Amino acid sequence: MTADRASPPAFGPEFAAAFRELVLWRRDVRRFRADPLPDGLVDRLIELATHAPSVGNCQPWRFVRVESPPRREAVRTSFRRANQAALEGYDGEVRTLYARLKLEGLEAAPVQLAIFADEATERGAGLGRQTMPEMLRFSVVAAVNTLWLAARAEGIGVGWVSILEPEVVTRALDVPESWSLIAYLCLGRPVEEHLDPELERAGWQARADLSELVLRR
Repeated sequence: MTADRASPPAFGPEFAAAFRELVLWRRDVRRFRADPLPDGLVDRLIELATHAPSVGNCQPWRFVRVESPPRREAVRTSFRRANQAALEGYDGEVRTLYARLKLEGLEAAPVQLAIFADEATERGAGLGRQTMPEMLRFSVVAAVNTLWLAARAEGIGVGWVSILEPEVVTRALDVPESWSLIAYLCLGRPVEEHLDPELERAGWQARADLSELVLRR
């Protein structure tokens, strides 16, 4: 049997420059317009995200569109508890600054998407996970990033809400026990666009210099 073959597209300098702009303008959005997204757009973003690389081709990502008002309220309640607990861990000026930060878009975002890793999947037969089992979850993160860039290309903002209680959210969404929460995303059209990250503008954390991040051995 002959394997399917196709000629790869040519990605020239213009595409490379545009892709760089796409990456640089990918922001963690917290301020959303409440108007709904076009029909079928989220499905297209999810479909593209499923083409992300996965260890052993196990495709462990599981997507849950959170639409029920009671379930959304359970997530907001979890955020408020987790956010208050995080605030208590800071002191002085850092605490004051933290209290001013806008850290989620759960009230306004028209689409909320929980993304899980299916820890019990038998797909891939464990290939690549014997020595690094965390690769299963890392594969889901790759799908999240793919979805994020695809959304940005469509003019859609994405916010990753990590200040949550994973067990509470998992129970609220009534998913299998073998699923682990990797990301809770808010999607919608942003109220405003910025090239620089919000936490940098707020004075929380500047970007690191590249020399701090790359070693040669």
